[in-house]
Amino acid sequence: MSRVLVVAKAPVAGRVKTRLGADIGLDAAAEVAAAALLDTLHACAEAFPEGRRHLALAGDLAPAVRSAELREALAGWDVFAQEGDGFAERLVHAHTVVAGRGDGAVVQIGMDTPQVTPTLLLDAVEALGEPSAPDAHDGVLGPADDGGWWVLCLRDGRAAAPLATVPMSTPTTYDDTWRALEAAGLRLTTTAVLTDVDTVTEAEDVAALAPHGRFAEAWGRLRAT
Repeated sequence: MSRVLVVAKAPVAGRVKTRLGADIGLDAAAEVAAAALLDTLHACAEAFPEGRRHLALAGDLAPAVRSAELREALAGWDVFAQEGDGFAERLVHAHTVVAGRGDGAVVQIGMDTPQVTPTLLLDAVEALGEPSAPDAHDGVLGPADDGGWWVLCLRDGRAAAPLATVPMSTPTTYDDTWRALEAAGLRLTTTAVLTDVDTVTEAEDVAALAPHGRFAEAWGRLRAT
């Protein structure tokens, strides 16, 4: 059975969504980041049972926006601290930790796509195929429309090691990640394209795509003030 891994930052003002915060204010950016993380956690919890939900967290939830809600949403989750000098190293560490805590494919997602659904997450697992099938894959990489990626599903989480050399948060991160994994011998396929929320325009688009989510609610309150 597969596992889900969320890699996220505690939504503390000034530490999350700083690019968006330059336009809407750092406090407001932390509010929408908290809502995005909550939507992500709930989608993951619908798709994966207790015992197979993991969160690699940067920072402390105590001073975070909507801290109590986040703690409630994380009941039954395995939460551990991110480790590494940069985001790429932290991703590798997180995958390695989860791979060591049980069997099954690891589906990794961030907190920037609150429009994600349980179906989209499970589609990434299904795209791997059966291990013995001629068209089976070792990994599934889902592109974001800014040149990055929103989901990485690996049959073996330890296969994330090549990510350590990939520059993150660039317009070519998806392509660079694909090349690094493929060069390591992984058979790859892709899945749906999603929008990461980093700008006002992207936030508007994502809120419209998932109008009943916590992110859309928080964004609507912000735009109404």
